[in-house]
Amino acid sequence: MKVFISVDMEGICGVVGDRETDPENGGDAYRMNCHRMTAEANAAIEGSLKAGATDILVADSHWNFDNLVPEELNPSARLVRGYPRPFSMVQNLDGSFDAVLGVGYHAMAGTTRSIIDHTFSGKIRSVEVNGRVTGETGLNAYVAGEYGVPVVLVTGDSAVAAEAKALLPRVHTVAVKEAINTHAATHLHPQRACDLIRAEAERAVREAAEIEPLVASRPVAMAIDFKGTEGADWAELVPGVTRVGGTRIEFSAPDFGAAFRIFYACMHLSSSE
Repeated sequence: MKVFISVDMEGICGVVGDRETDPENGGDAYRMNCHRMTAEANAAIEGSLKAGATDILVADSHWNFDNLVPEELNPSARLVRGYPRPFSMVQNLDGSFDAVLGVGYHAMAGTTRSIIDHTFSGKIRSVEVNGRVTGETGLNAYVAGEYGVPVVLVTGDSAVAAEAKALLPRVHTVAVKEAINTHAATHLHPQRACDLIRAEAERAVREAAEIEPLVASRPVAMAIDFKGTEGADWAELVPGVTRVGGTRIEFSAPDFGAAFRIFYACMHLSSSE
């Protein structure tokens, strides 16, 4: 059985602030969270192994994708590390995998009482897939769905757990913290968080064959609403993109793999300084 684990940082137990997730300015707090991130990744790896996984690929999925501590990662797993990469948080996922796990995830931009809510970029207000507002959890799940692979586990705060359940009814979730506001939360003890992730990963991987992948209807229609007009100024330079308002662009693609690549190009252009 092959398992793909995508690991972000904002949803890791103990994390509350933008700065402490920032490799350039976070200092000791950021470095501590790299160890916490690796510990939760290992918990998911261990649970997957207990469920019978024989091949595990972990994708470092935060910032420039070089946060996990390679020497501390369970040696049973391989690691996708580094930037840029065209499929971002799910790079190297394909149809040979049986399950996808999202660890340390966060809620979409604009979510009330969620830790560091955003959708890929701080310049994006919302992203829609076939008319439905969708966050990183859903966007990655749609990529997985193109290959027929289900997302079986999402961990992070209680807000992203609820977001995942709304889109993926049979997904397993672990809430390691509950937000008070964007930068404050009530947390489990980090060891307790790892214990829960390990146990739920085992259950989720065992049930992977019973969980349906999320497949976008075709052709795929997507829209991005930026927080400012400058984001749309840049994004409309991408061929096939139509600007339909001061901050909104729209486009379509024959499948979600193609749609995601257009989205990702628009997002990066809009983030240009």
